[in-house]
Amino acid sequence: MFSPATKKSSFNSQKDRNPVRAAPDSPLTPLSDNRQSTSAANRPSTGTPAPWASRLSVLARIPPAKKAEKGPDADPIEPVYVGEFPQIVRAAQASYLHKTVPGHAWISGGMDKGTSLAWIICVNQLFIWSYLSPTASRKCVVLELPSSVLESGGITTKSSHCNRWMLCTVNWDGTCESKSKMVEQCNSVGIVMCNQKTHAVLFWPDIYSEGEAAPVISVASFDETLFHSSHADGKTTLNWPREHGRMGNSNMEERSSFNSLIASPFPGTRACIALACGSDGQLWKFQCSPSGISQKNISQSLYSLSSQASDQPVVTGYPRSLAWRYPLHSSEESNRQFFLLTDHEIQCFNIKLTSDSTISKLWSHEIIGTDGDLGIKKDLAGQKRIWPLDMQVDDWGKELTILVAIFCKDRVCSSSYTQYSLLTMRYKPGINISSENVEPIHERILEKKAPPQEIIPKARVEDEGFLFSMRLRVGGKPSGSAIILSGDGTATVSTYWRSSTRLYQFDLPYDAGKVLDASVFPSTEANEEGAWVVLTEKAGVWAIPEKAVLLGGVEPPERSLSRKGSSKGAMEEERRNLSLVGNIAPRRASSEARDTGDKQSALMSGITRRVAQDEESETLLGHLFHEFLLSGRVDGSLEKLKNFGAFEKDGEANVFARTSRSIVDTLAKHWTTTRGAEIVAMSVVSSQLLDKQQKHQRFLQFLALSKCHEELFSRQRYSLQLIMEHGEKLAGMIQLRELQNTINQNRSNEISSPSFSSPNAMAGSLWDLIQLVGEKARRNTVLLMDRDNAEVFYSKVSDLQEVFYCLSHQLQYIIGGEQPRIIHIQRACELSNACTTLIRTAMQYKNEYHTWYPLPSDIAPWYCQAVVRDGLWSLACYMCHLLSESTGLDSAAKPDLHSCLEGLTDDLLEAYTGAIAAKVEHGKEHKGLLHEYWTRRDKLLGSLYLHVKGFVEARCKDSNEGTVEKKEPMFRELLSPLLSIARRHEGYQTLWNICCDLNDTVLQRSLMHESMGPRGGFSYFVFERLYEEQKFAKLLRLGEEFQEELVAFLKQHKNLLWLHQIFLNHFSSASETLHKLALSEDDAPISSAEEELDADCARVKPTLAERRRLLNLSKIAVMAGRDAELETNKKRIEADLKILKLQEDIIRLLPGNKEKEDIGKQLLPPGELIELCLKGQTPELALLAFDVFAWTSSSYRKFNRSLLEECWKNAADQHDWGNLYQESLAEGWSDEVTLQFLQETVLFQASYRCYGPKAETYEGGFDEVLQLRQNDFEVPLLKDPVPSVEEILMQHKDFPDAGKLMLTAIMLGKLGADIRAEEDSSMER
Repeated sequence: MFSPATKKSSFNSQKDRNPVRAAPDSPLTPLSDNRQSTSAANRPSTGTPAPWASRLSVLARIPPAKKAEKGPDADPIEPVYVGEFPQIVRAAQASYLHKTVPGHAWISGGMDKGTSLAWIICVNQLFIWSYLSPTASRKCVVLELPSSVLESGGITTKSSHCNRWMLCTVNWDGTCESKSKMVEQCNSVGIVMCNQKTHAVLFWPDIYSEGEAAPVISVASFDETLFHSSHADGKTTLNWPREHGRMGNSNMEERSSFNSLIASPFPGTRACIALACGSDGQLWKFQCSPSGISQKNISQSLYSLSSQASDQPVVTGYPRSLAWRYPLHSSEESNRQFFLLTDHEIQCFNIKLTSDSTISKLWSHEIIGTDGDLGIKKDLAGQKRIWPLDMQVDDWGKELTILVAIFCKDRVCSSSYTQYSLLTMRYKPGINISSENVEPIHERILEKKAPPQEIIPKARVEDEGFLFSMRLRVGGKPSGSAIILSGDGTATVSTYWRSSTRLYQFDLPYDAGKVLDASVFPSTEANEEGAWVVLTEKAGVWAIPEKAVLLGGVEPPERSLSRKGSSKGAMEEERRNLSLVGNIAPRRASSEARDTGDKQSALMSGITRRVAQDEESETLLGHLFHEFLLSGRVDGSLEKLKNFGAFEKDGEANVFARTSRSIVDTLAKHWTTTRGAEIVAMSVVSSQLLDKQQKHQRFLQFLALSKCHEELFSRQRYSLQLIMEHGEKLAGMIQLRELQNTINQNRSNEISSPSFSSPNAMAGSLWDLIQLVGEKARRNTVLLMDRDNAEVFYSKVSDLQEVFYCLSHQLQYIIGGEQPRIIHIQRACELSNACTTLIRTAMQYKNEYHTWYPLPSDIAPWYCQAVVRDGLWSLACYMCHLLSESTGLDSAAKPDLHSCLEGLTDDLLEAYTGAIAAKVEHGKEHKGLLHEYWTRRDKLLGSLYLHVKGFVEARCKDSNEGTVEKKEPMFRELLSPLLSIARRHEGYQTLWNICCDLNDTVLQRSLMHESMGPRGGFSYFVFERLYEEQKFAKLLRLGEEFQEELVAFLKQHKNLLWLHQIFLNHFSSASETLHKLALSEDDAPISSAEEELDADCARVKPTLAERRRLLNLSKIAVMAGRDAELETNKKRIEADLKILKLQEDIIRLLPGNKEKEDIGKQLLPPGELIELCLKGQTPELALLAFDVFAWTSSSYRKFNRSLLEECWKNAADQHDWGNLYQESLAEGWSDEVTLQFLQETVLFQASYRCYGPKAETYEGGFDEVLQLRQNDFEVPLLKDPVPSVEEILMQHKDFPDAGKLMLTAIMLGKLGADIRAEEDSSMER
């Protein structure tokens, strides 16, 4: 697609060139300067270097400095060589090409994304292998193509037919999950192949089966009137086709070819269904099983479902493409949707994966029509024809990408050109089409995600055959990119970046052959894309890194490519652009905004270009360090590095951290992939790790002697932390290697054991973990794809935390679900020992070099990070599960498993304490992390304790030693490690259980003294447990030894606090506690802890009698205390006792009902008691209201003056003063009679109670709040005027008439004692 104006030379003409003309450093491939006369005209000089027949050819094209190591300095815009063909494939290709006339050799090939399989057909052999596997461990399946297929249809002389094969894989295991695809391919895969020209179909039920590899075949005759179905047993039958298409004449069918093939398994069987669409408008269905292949032309039935009229002619070449809606299909589902791309629309069908394979149409969407909002608008000025060429669906079945070519004519210069675009359609939000739908849906289902993305605005006009040879692939990095494969063997990646379309061409030298197919490396992360991977005809497998696409891509050429010879100068400009793609700015901004999503923004920010200063400073540091290694001198190093800005950046971008990482991550020069897994059994691994450690220690010496460490210590603390962590990880990797050697040695000694009869058991879980981590690193870094997994693992030291990531996400795969329980235990212990080795070695390294680390320690170590904690937690949970489930024969392995779990638990809890300490030091929020730490700590320690008890019970039962004397020492011995962990990490529940089960009060008191954690430590925890269990006597006895601690605890439990205070002779404090306890409100518990108690243990609400008892005890305690405030406290208690007595009297006078019963069970505040008196409307209750006021404080009376006024109004309302006044006038009352009547009124009695000579109150009198008369001068003058009872009575309705009587009543009440005395003496006389 980046071809010059002249049409590219055919592949045959390329093969006629001299292939043996070579440069001195490569026996087979010329250098670019010598290639000018032999390569295609104007081919860009940035083409991908490619080998011819050996690994040497590949190495010859890699820069000499990078032959042994592909480091971060590799050219970021070049594709990366990731894998050679399997040797058997290379040998077959060499033999075939040697025997074939140049220009007549045809090789088919392809890649399958779902199973990560690559395939090549050479002559009569089909080679299949996993392109994810490293070269050394690559296994290739070889399948023979029957001669009957190759000779069918009289096409033996047409070599092009042999190249037109389509292949689909059928995964019988269901979708390949990431956990199983990490290190090995799918275990059971079927193959469906179809020849595009001859329509021959082959089916291999399982390419990995050990039986006969003969396929089931179905061969169409030359005129397609007969189909020959050959079974695996060798029998052949002739089957007439059930139907013919609408264009079913033999001449048309001879010229027709299949354009697309898809296949899907039937649930629960080894049979599958395949669908193929032809260029003559026909659609075929093939049902493949080990017993045979049945096929049917289903075009008529589909057309009857379509809106297309049956007599409308079929456009030649269509339909173009078939695609499943959900590429990642579960083998359990019985329905599946697929798309069909026609010349103007997308159609969606549902197929039932049953024997009859019913197909029903769901919907259709026109993408080429008069409405531009639906897709691409046709009949625009200059448009002559529009071709939809190919269609791809994303992994989630939400977006469809269509490659479109538009033939246009420039009306100004009358030149013709072709415009290539990508149209992306997506399901409308909220649309969910179920496979159960049987009726077609007529509403719009799809919408344009963005305007069509122009790949090339003006390209050369090609014939229709070339256009139809183009294929589209989606799903690679950068996010949203697509790769277009052309029939001439080129591949172009298109992406939308920085507001414009960018194109990156994967071009090959003449000796590399064509690009056969492209796919994507499966990502190790969910919902993320992988790098593009390309299968070439002769140069193996190459990957296109994300940086190469973004930095090496150029904008589409705007010149016309329609005329020969018009683009020579432009091609030179393009060549210059390709050489400077790292620094060019976008030349053309798109006129239409496109939705690229958040991922693209993340990619843009993630790609950083190192400035010249960084490169110069890093180069200088490397030079100075190299001189130090040779001479041991560091003269002026610090000043030189400062001048070059080496100390300006912190973190991973710092040149010192980068150099440290390069030391520990260096790939050894003499580690090769040709020796495969044997590499891990050689001492070279340990030797290289020790060399790295020695070099890193020398680097630390260089930092110290040059005083760079001091500068880093003060300015770049995080960089220094990273440097030291590299040393930690390297030390841990060395110890891990030694552990693996020990495991391998022990396993070799036990090879005769039946437990190790399984190959998976022989491999070991640590080996599987190494493979998994290495595979993840290979996929994330395509530069390492040609390396062995173990080599990558032991080289990428700085990514050691990935070990714990794989434990967290892939533990079930590492352990192995189908192996015996004893194998699970052994593999779990192996993983636990590996984790413990790594973490404890890192801790030991930090302790040894503690003076090197930055201060303060607010940077969490790498082994305290969340990814490490999650990995340890996943493994620990699984080990707890094994301990709980393991019974019977594997009980002997339980002690080892328990011991490993103890060590793992200790490491996990230490990781949590380190992370929490760093957050606290940094002042960050840590409550969530602290709660997670507590939860996981208690679960693990509790599980370990239960298992210890189980071990003791089992041993005693087996040995018949059930006595306490023999059981307890065994119990204490097994508990010793657990007790130590629980002590360090404040596992109070476990400590409590140990002390209780051992009945060891000495141990308990010792732990209470030494534990000083939050809220009082273990002592506080013991107090809580005793209180919850209502063991109050034991709790109070602990107060003899833990006096202050118990006081702090009992502040929330006042029902016991007063007892402890009396024990301490704190009588005044005890009196205060009792006083508060007696007056505590019923609706609030005395302690918050009581809310968590069960209903049976909940505190019973004290009755009024119990409250009186508490008040009496408080009175006794205050008298025993004899402090300075004795009388004041005593009066307050007595006042509360009288209020309590008044409540009982008030309740007794209330009418009997349910409310009275409820009130009688709770303590009411004075205000509520007074309100009850006012509501009672009886003289007795009216007087009791004044009694309640009398025993409250003066401040209460002051703040509730309005309520007191209401009481006087209520007292006046208790009598009919108007009637009383009329009676006094009618009867002519004397003073004696008037006094007699007034003494019976409530006003008189209230005045006598509040203002009489014998009135009793607490804290002052009523006259401080409310005077009796306005002219009462007996009360001292106050700052604020005080209202009077007289003013209140003046508001009464009878006051105008009976006011004198009312005032006489209150005045007589104030003098009531003297009046009564005079009356009594007159009666005696």
